[in-house]
Amino acid sequence: MIKRASFAWGHERRFNSYTEYIRRQFGSRVQKVAVDAGFTCPNRDGTKGTGGCTYCDNRTFNPSYCNPSKSVAQQIAEGIEFHARRYRRASHFLVYFQPYSNTYGSLDFIREKYEEALAVPGVAGLVIGTRPDCMDEEKLDYLSSLASRYYIQVEYGIESVCEKTLMHINRGHSFSEVPAILEKTRAHGIHTGGHFIFGLPCETPEKMMDSAKIISALPLDTVKFHQLQIIKDTAIENEYIEHPERFHTFNLDEYIDFIIRFIEKLNPELVIERFTGEAPPRFLEKSHFGLIRNDEVLRKIEKELEIRDTWQGKYYA
Repeated sequence: MIKRASFAWGHERRFNSYTEYIRRQFGSRVQKVAVDAGFTCPNRDGTKGTGGCTYCDNRTFNPSYCNPSKSVAQQIAEGIEFHARRYRRASHFLVYFQPYSNTYGSLDFIREKYEEALAVPGVAGLVIGTRPDCMDEEKLDYLSSLASRYYIQVEYGIESVCEKTLMHINRGHSFSEVPAILEKTRAHGIHTGGHFIFGLPCETPEKMMDSAKIISALPLDTVKFHQLQIIKDTAIENEYIEHPERFHTFNLDEYIDFIIRFIEKLNPELVIERFTGEAPPRFLEKSHFGLIRNDEVLRKIEKELEIRDTWQGKYYA
């Protein structure tokens, strides 16, 4: 067995856990509360395209209380109540601006939404989901001013390191834009996060595995990894039905094997927030994992890490 001291991140789990990272930041449990502040995306409103990303349906991850017709403060209050039974020990909250691109708008609009959230008692900071092409110097300066008083993290949807893939799924931005905006964000004293999807069309497991080296070199604090889920009534559902040969869809055992081999090559300094995504079954064209929940998949990954006596960064150079 590997002794606790062998792991660079200072705790005994075999990957650099977000739960432990947040505990180190705040000294206690902190719970995320998602809100929908009514933003959109440049590949939806015609600025860079229409229809959004081919795989996307924001209803699949929006909690029931999230609705832009409600104020941000009301959504936070309902979100805290929603999570109260499961996360009783949480005394502080991070407001997660999750659906769409939450820096895509005027600075005045952004400031209004963020400061409404920060005024709610118990809110310790913000996690802001957005795209690499929806950030600029003015917004970074503003977020930097908030970061001197609160925990501020910008979570960039990167999705793939492959330019052809990003074009194929209608992202409307390139991977070449990513490193520079991450560097600028970090230079402003803002925590950086990145979101990636495994199983996008035309990407082989070998190509996905090769991305570990590229992701490891990015100036990121945290990463989220999700398997592709084929959501009903999306463009990618039609593509999956018409061209299934373009997709490598992992079953659960294949994915656990893949993700373990992937994180063995991953920079151990990167904090892993998630290994998998989860959508309500009614939205799924097909569930390649069955109806298993994310927390159970995590337990299986951790058990397999123990069995293999391996850990994040074991083969990182």
